[in-house]
Order: sequence, then structure tokens, then C-alpha cells
Amino acid sequence: MIQGFKEFILKGNVIDLAVAVVIGGAFTAIVNAVVASIINPLVALFFQADAAGKFGPTITGIYGQKVTFPLGDLITAIISFLAVALVVYFAFVMPMNAYKARKAAKNPIAEEAAEATEGELLAEIRDLLKQQRSA
Repeated sequence: MIQGFKEFILKGNVIDLAVAVVIGGAFTAIVNAVVASIINPLVALFFQADAAGKFGPTITGIYGQKVTFPLGDLITAIISFLAVALVVYFAFVMPMNAYKARKAAKNPIAEEAAEATEGELLAEIRDLLKQQRSA
């Protein structure tokens, strides 16, 4: 049981995942700063924000209270997600794909033999059964 856990922990995927989580946490602070200092002021140029920094349609409720749907928070979350996805793609995914392509070009893997057809597999099974009967 402990040996299985040790093998699981020592796999490269677990270490890569741990590094990704730490980097993601640190990167979140950068994205939040970009959104707060650049994106929110740009959005404020086009939309009037109330004192709480939220904007969106305001509707009068059944009991006369004013209800504001905070679309600003939704827009901020979408832009944050897209910014993270864009930076992760261009900073990590694209270079890694280019690296893998260069590495594959240097060390081409021999093409695997084409898979046998159904008829070839049946013939092989037939031959194996004949060998077993004769033995």
C-alpha cells in the first residue's frame, strides 16, 4: 500500500500538477491586478458604476425594493478567465508544443505497423488453434 502511494507521488504528473497549482495561485494575483488597474477603468469608460463598483440593470422588485443585477462582476470574471487562458496558452502551451514538435522532428519515431485486419486476425487465431490441436 505504501509502495503504491510512493510510486504515485514520485510520478512526474503529480509534481507537474503541484507546480501548476502554485504558479496558478501566484498568477492569479497578477491577473487580478491587471483587471483592477486596466480592465475595470476601461469598462468604467463605457458604463457608469455605482458606489459599490457594480453596474448593471436595476429593476424594482415586487415589494418596491431596487434590485441591481451586477453584470460588472460577471464581465470582470469573464475577462479575467480569458486573460488567464490567453497568457497560459501563449506563455506555456504554445512554447511546449513547439518544443515537442522540434524534439519529434529530431527523433522521428518509426511508424507502427498497420493494425491487422479482421481477416488476418481470424487466420492467426485459426493457425494457433491448429497448433494447439496438433500438440
